[in-house]
Amino acid sequence: MAEAEFIQVGMRVAVPFGKTKIFTGLVFSIHQEEPTAYKAKEIHQILDDEPIVAVRQLKHWQWIADYYMCSLGDVLRAAIPTAFLLESETLVIKNETFQQEDILNDDEYLIYEALQHQSVLKIQEISKILNKKGVLSVINQLIDKGVVVLKEEIFQQYKPKLIKYIRLNEEYKNQESLSQLLENLTRAKKQREVILSYFSFQAQTQKPVKLKTLKEVSNASSAIINVLVEKDIFEVYTIQTDRILFDKETNGLKELSVEQNTALAQIDKSFKKFDVSLFHGITSSGKTEIYAHLIQKALDEKKQVLYLLPEIALTTQIISRLQVFFGDRISVFHSKYSINERVEVWNNLLHTKSKAQIILGARSSVLLPFSNLGLIIVDEEHETSFKQFDPSPRYHARDAAIVLAKIHQAKVLLGSATPSVESFYNTQQKKYGYIKLDRRFGNVLLPEVELVDIKEKHRKKRMNGHFSDRLLTLIQEALENKEQVILFQNRRGYSPIVECTTCGVAPQCPNCDVSLTFHKYRNELRCHYCGYHRSLPKTCPACENPTLDTKGFGTEQIEIELQGLFPEAKIGRMDLDTTRGKYGYQKIITAFQEQEIDILVGTQMLTKGLDFNNVTLVGVLNADNLLNFPDFRAHERSYQLMVQVSGRAGRAKKRGKVAIQTFNPHHQILQQVTTNSYDEMYKDQINERHIFHYPPLIRLVKITLKHKDFTKVNNASEWLGKSLKNNFHENVLGPTSPAVSRIRNLHIKTLLVKLPKNRSIKQSKQIIQNIKNSFQSIGEFRSVRFIVDVDNY
Repeated sequence: MAEAEFIQVGMRVAVPFGKTKIFTGLVFSIHQEEPTAYKAKEIHQILDDEPIVAVRQLKHWQWIADYYMCSLGDVLRAAIPTAFLLESETLVIKNETFQQEDILNDDEYLIYEALQHQSVLKIQEISKILNKKGVLSVINQLIDKGVVVLKEEIFQQYKPKLIKYIRLNEEYKNQESLSQLLENLTRAKKQREVILSYFSFQAQTQKPVKLKTLKEVSNASSAIINVLVEKDIFEVYTIQTDRILFDKETNGLKELSVEQNTALAQIDKSFKKFDVSLFHGITSSGKTEIYAHLIQKALDEKKQVLYLLPEIALTTQIISRLQVFFGDRISVFHSKYSINERVEVWNNLLHTKSKAQIILGARSSVLLPFSNLGLIIVDEEHETSFKQFDPSPRYHARDAAIVLAKIHQAKVLLGSATPSVESFYNTQQKKYGYIKLDRRFGNVLLPEVELVDIKEKHRKKRMNGHFSDRLLTLIQEALENKEQVILFQNRRGYSPIVECTTCGVAPQCPNCDVSLTFHKYRNELRCHYCGYHRSLPKTCPACENPTLDTKGFGTEQIEIELQGLFPEAKIGRMDLDTTRGKYGYQKIITAFQEQEIDILVGTQMLTKGLDFNNVTLVGVLNADNLLNFPDFRAHERSYQLMVQVSGRAGRAKKRGKVAIQTFNPHHQILQQVTTNSYDEMYKDQINERHIFHYPPLIRLVKITLKHKDFTKVNNASEWLGKSLKNNFHENVLGPTSPAVSRIRNLHIKTLLVKLPKNRSIKQSKQIIQNIKNSFQSIGEFRSVRFIVDVDNY
């Protein structure tokens, strides 16, 4: 290949696959060893002038692929913005300037003639025209002769944003020629006004003038400005800019309290001994201000900073808080941003631009091309949102961040008011440093937590819908004092079950083994697993009686009930249904912050580190839903969720109140929430996990099998169960059917493999990989999807 000298690790190349398809490949290594198992094909084309992926980034991706038992291609697909990836829909486009038909052979002429009628052709369409599969050589000849171009050569999927600016022509820069010009335009009053507006605006701002701004300040039409451009008085030029820009103006860092300063000193001390430290700061203790000081220190050392957040909703608030300190040195990266915006962040980071010194983002940010990383902050490190469950790679961003930091020799700070049992266990084992901050900023007291026994309230008929009389009294008091309220219900929609009171049948999803959730706002039944929806029937589909009734409740039902109970109050809802748009989170959070909403009802999005000064009451409507969940982490998660949501109350001056409605107020977890006893909760949980062999004392690998045919997936799971038990003996649980055993018409079976600490993890994974290879070599099981999830928690 002629360009062999030019190619570098990390560049994209167009690779022919099969006879008709072209895919984007990434150069992983350069060597001279010819493959023995297959014949290597020539690279079709190099797509980059310089690498778009860093060598250390590839090293990190390799670790993710090895540890989480997936392919490097899966990691690449998750990491690289899709605008960088070219796939089989390669388009062949005619070159309008080509005229020399006589130099074409028969096949080439056929394609050339087809392009006269249709300016763009797909490779599959060219195959049909020539009636043969191998058409890449013909297309290459057409490219060489200048007849056609491929889409990736002429159109990048990423389109830079160009802003039009306007300036005065050079010859009018001196006073004499300018005076002459204004005199000549005495009769063309509007044109004269545009020029005067231009000078007036430029004198005020001392900045280049945007074409759009000149139209606004001069109140002139495009036609008038175009005339001035045609006369060579003005000239229009463009400047490429990023789509997301932050203000440059910044204020100094906030003064820290005595406790915050002590914590900051302890973090610095811990970093000298440990690469990873856990910062256990109670809710509203001012962790973000401490992070800001650590970020500033890293920036002073000319290092990049990665600030990981579990929820996109959180980035909205954190951006506004950090932007005050760091201005336009922040870039944001998450899935709600457009492809073009993500490409810009990628490129800015790759070229170490000043606007990408601090990267703020969700879990996918750990896969970005850092070159000089000095600090990683994992905020709310206990959150399950950091774990990717589907599709592959099923990585945990917190653990991947720790490995990324090691590659860059950077420091990691894990921050949380309710640390995960795994992280706290690592501090006990002296693997991580540990810093505790147990006083709220401004010495505000932790909220007063009250358990409301709704079993007793039901008995005494003191419930109004899903609200106890006590919770309603507290809401009324808060509204009278012009204070805000947050109500937490971890289920969206109106009602999770619609049931016929005559025959007991509940409408089920045709694709999944789950009942349909009723959404009253659209009057439809919806499946939260596959998205299937249909309108609510007027009669029961089984017995045809008009006796359909709802069971259970979600955020939508709470919102409707509140509107009836408090007609004067402004009520908002924050769940997956109301935050679908790009700015969905921002609109709700801003409205609540500016006190346009009195009561905010929401799911667990509300629990994650949001900061509202005027919230004095938090209500948890049903704590038992969280506690009675079939998962070894249910109690830990319940404690974390309730402490976190409680922490949204009373963050400014007044002590907040929290009301938790439950049928079982004596449950140990609820008692620990009322006293904020993290250490007690940890002790109970670690003892249980020691008895039943669960993380962090062992590793878990979950294997999931999926297929449309229940018999096939059942036989496959039995075979797999026996193979695993031959190697791992009593450390294999299953095969079992999960709570929802069919999703999108695929039947599911799961097996859980426990890997003890005293056994080589690498060796154990190799055994699982060998069993997977044997499984897939059996003809009967080849079509069964085999999914491996390492550290499934």
